[in-house]
Amino acid sequence: MITSIDNLAMNGESMGNTMGVGNHNSQFSTLNSQLEEYVAAHTSPEPDYLYRLWRATNVKTLHGRMASGHLQGQLLKMLVQMIQPRNVLEVGTFSGYSAIAMAGGLPPGGRLYTFEVNDEMEDFTRPWIEGSPVADKIAFIIGDAMVEAPKLGIVFDMVFIDGDKRTYCECYDVGLSLLRPGGFIVADNTLWDGHVTDPSYDHDQQTLGIRRFNDYVAHDARTEQVVLPLRDGLTLIRKK
Repeated sequence: MITSIDNLAMNGESMGNTMGVGNHNSQFSTLNSQLEEYVAAHTSPEPDYLYRLWRATNVKTLHGRMASGHLQGQLLKMLVQMIQPRNVLEVGTFSGYSAIAMAGGLPPGGRLYTFEVNDEMEDFTRPWIEGSPVADKIAFIIGDAMVEAPKLGIVFDMVFIDGDKRTYCECYDVGLSLLRPGGFIVADNTLWDGHVTDPSYDHDQQTLGIRRFNDYVAHDARTEQVVLPLRDGLTLIRKK
């Protein structure tokens, strides 16, 4: 169990270079480094708590780049502020960055339910969520969202999908069934480092899962959608 969030963040600062932590502003694969810095500089500043979480995630977890980071986190927060959801469902908590970012945009009385299927992440993630300024707005649940979320008996206004890419289609259908008409689904990693158009990944199951999802959503008459080339691809989907 992590006993000191501040110490963890300080360790992240000192160990970042030796651990191979990348540029925190590297969110757009299509922009050069100067434009990346320009975009970040002209985006609302990242809260200090989220910055420390991002650093700790990159130092203490094997897949730190999976954390949303500054630009995507700010976009998710603003989407929440625009949609004004009463209830948000997140599939795939990881280190808690996106959950905390989105919860920061919730209206009074709003609540975010975030599910993480990997119980090995709990010791890292739970202290960060429970120590955050928005802890009272987040329910952090270890378990399979596709099984457990329907048991909550809640109609959601917004769903954020960022779990196992191989099951994105199934997760989408479950999320859509729990979403109110006019509600939004946001799906992460829908360009998958460009692998969606790279034939050398034709046998990679994660890539195939994302391709199936993208094709499925594009032909789904129940929704309308747009793919944003932010970070690793972010698809906004509205239920009709």
